[in-house]
Amino acid sequence: MNLIGRVYADQNSSAQVKRALTACLARLQGNAIGLQVGSGATRLHPSIINTDLVFNPQLDCCARAESLPFADESVLIIVSQETLEHVQGISSAISEMYRVLRKDGTLYCQVPFIIGYHPGPTDFWRFTREGIREMFEQAGFIHEETGIAVGPCVGFYRIAVEFGAVLASRVMPQLYRPFKGLMALLLYPIKLLDPVMLGAPQVDRIPGGYYVIMRKSRTAQVCRSEIAIAERAVN
Repeated sequence: MNLIGRVYADQNSSAQVKRALTACLARLQGNAIGLQVGSGATRLHPSIINTDLVFNPQLDCCARAESLPFADESVLIIVSQETLEHVQGISSAISEMYRVLRKDGTLYCQVPFIIGYHPGPTDFWRFTREGIREMFEQAGFIHEETGIAVGPCVGFYRIAVEFGAVLASRVMPQLYRPFKGLMALLLYPIKLLDPVMLGAPQVDRIPGGYYVIMRKSRTAQVCRSEIAIAERAVN
């Protein structure tokens, strides 16, 4: 991994992410299989199928998140880390994850909030705490947990690094990447304050991103449908 990846974009290594993701992966036992949507070159678990758009040695399947080539209710765990912001058809992708997840299966999704534009190859969305939960609940998922993946110090750090790099590129376009690397190193101590800031009452103003843990349940889906029908009747 390059310097920027190790120092600047290490959001998947936060203590909050490791705790939440480890708890979800612990549910993957026996012959059950899982799925990582947008895996990149990361292998989280030997029983997880890695899916992404671009081939790499750790990839098991090339596919779009909006059209997953797996049978209905075929996986017990789905993991998606820092992927949904790059998916144009985000509603279709969430519906596909719901379709392939088994009843009472678990979904772990991690998304950015305060972070600079980063095409990979595109970049469409940012998510608040309420927004990410609402999207999955509208698709029929039951909410288990929402938490901050990386806090306000990381959010501030990411924007400050981009600000310095973009400012340098105004002088000379070729300076963007080397100056970004320099700023990422110089400002790194800001990130170390994140554990302190996570307890602030206004912490949701500028966190770097969130994770959400959802569960699939047919009963919940029926209840939500009945509620929707009742609301339409009242209106």
